[in-house]
Amino acid sequence: MVKTKKEIVIIGLIVLMIIALIGVSYAAFRFIGEGTKVNTITTGSITMTYEESDNTINLTGALPTTDATGKTRLNQGEYFDFTVSSNISGDVNINYEISAKDVTSSSANKIDGSNIKLYLTRLTDDGEEELMTPEVYNEEVSSNSFTGRPVGEMSLYTSSMNSSESNTYRLRMWVSDDYNPQGDGGNLQFSVQINVYGLDRVAEEASTVLLNNIPKENQFDDGVDTFITGEDPNNYIWYSGKLWRAVSVNNEVKTTKLVTQWDISVISYDNDSSAFEGSYMEEWLNDTTVDGFLGNLREPGKFIVTDSVWDTTEDFNGLGSITRPDGTTTVTAPVGLLNVYEYQSSYHGTTYSNGYLNNGLIWWTLTQVGEDLRIIIDHGIMYMNAPIDSYGVRPSINLKSDVKIVDGDGTIDNPYRLEGDNDSNLSGTLLNTRYSGEYIRFGNDENNLYRIVSHENGTGTKIVSAEPLKNSDTFITSAFGDTVTFSSTNTIGTFLNGDYLTSYVDSTYSDMIEDSTTWYLGTVGSGTSYKLAKYTDVTGNTATSNVTQAKVGLLRMGELMAGQFDRYANNLTYWMLTPYSASHMRVVYYNGDGYYYFVPNDTYGIRPSLNLKSNVVITGGNGTKNNPFQIELGS
Repeated sequence: MVKTKKEIVIIGLIVLMIIALIGVSYAAFRFIGEGTKVNTITTGSITMTYEESDNTINLTGALPTTDATGKTRLNQGEYFDFTVSSNISGDVNINYEISAKDVTSSSANKIDGSNIKLYLTRLTDDGEEELMTPEVYNEEVSSNSFTGRPVGEMSLYTSSMNSSESNTYRLRMWVSDDYNPQGDGGNLQFSVQINVYGLDRVAEEASTVLLNNIPKENQFDDGVDTFITGEDPNNYIWYSGKLWRAVSVNNEVKTTKLVTQWDISVISYDNDSSAFEGSYMEEWLNDTTVDGFLGNLREPGKFIVTDSVWDTTEDFNGLGSITRPDGTTTVTAPVGLLNVYEYQSSYHGTTYSNGYLNNGLIWWTLTQVGEDLRIIIDHGIMYMNAPIDSYGVRPSINLKSDVKIVDGDGTIDNPYRLEGDNDSNLSGTLLNTRYSGEYIRFGNDENNLYRIVSHENGTGTKIVSAEPLKNSDTFITSAFGDTVTFSSTNTIGTFLNGDYLTSYVDSTYSDMIEDSTTWYLGTVGSGTSYKLAKYTDVTGNTATSNVTQAKVGLLRMGELMAGQFDRYANNLTYWMLTPYSASHMRVVYYNGDGYYYFVPNDTYGIRPSLNLKSNVVITGGNGTKNNPFQIELGS
């Protein structure tokens, strides 16, 4: 959505009718430009500045005049100057439009706008005026042919400039010389608002935008790929409800490798093998059902390389000595993980702990070390662990070479947006058509941010709180219960289906929740498949009979969004729904580890999960963290 901060230029026309003996009429009017000195206009990826000059237009006692006279007035007070410029980095082409909008007060005696003429010129560096564009102000003839301008505004000028350009414009206004004020009653007014609208970035291939806008000192070319390096480069991308980092661009085919900024979930890599092919990890990443990652990704065939090659070749060296894998062991699949060479290559010019790929959490890599695998721990260094352990998962994909960036500047608050994934004007859209990871405004006060998990029941939308519940900015904790079996009446279930619904979610939101949801309580021990949390066996054909019914529950082991979404120092360990054994429950540890604890003795954080009804509709927002969906219960 294009956002503008508009500058009002008030043009008051007080028309006095005087009838001379010879029947000649004339009008005297006052023309005033008002406004603050500097105004910023932010439009998606573009930051533009609209700056007024010291002069204001002030014409008193002037007569209707000819175009020739109106276009050439040069006395102080007869024109109004303003400047449009940009201060974004990189070589980016910006489209923009200057328009005029009739904002005359409805209570004013209004002169017919067809009698007003606006004239805009651009000043060259030597002060000469160019681009003469005389216009009669008449909003009836204005069309919405330029994307940035709302219907009903009159286009004065459309153009483009590069990111370091600055353009100064001069505006003049006058009453047409053929205006006859007889019978108008006098004291007429006419007010105009001058707006500058910027269009979002011209669509360009993701690889081009990234390499053109990342400084050369933050690029490392190993002859095959160009890696983005440094502590916090502007390489954030929002796609399919998740925040990603662009890792590298392939020099030949121009595909762009991404990895999620945070740990999307936690699972065991496999039972007894460090091989990616055939592992629980490969299956979860490429599971096309509602239970896996690929099945919840937006139009993967349109955005990602589905036959990507993932190099899992062994490397026994330490960080700093890792060599580019030679392709001894590869797997072809749509989704994979980073290997440690790719992780290491992002650190040129900085340290491992400070580099952008260290997200302050524990996560799996692809690189084998005998029967173990390399993991990156929360301090950015590398360890090796057995595949039966459970750690965070940061999926990696390769964007196709023709995928384009159309918005954003690559910062965390304004990540790049991809063409076809930058939806706007979603008001009235059913929430159950949206994607895992997108943000929703739901609930009260400090606990009002949630995320879409999936559409597990087929018609509704499963959501989860974006972080564990807080009270006065402090995380709350709870015991799980006397046993590992969750229900609406055990300790944590009683809270979720009682006090939570009254104190954390008022009736406006509670009415949107399905009255009963099936919660799967399968056990997932060390080195067992994520599927056992929901199914009787790893085939995933038959759902477990170990279930309970409740309005509010928790996420299970291996479910989407069952990860940590901030650095470990800001996190809290929280309960999952999945037992580890007859006496221990699964938790997501504060650093992203998928651990387990003895039930009767421990208290941990709470991330409520629930199913919203199928008729919940979006009323605003775009699903990002800074602009979450606003929702209501539809008819």
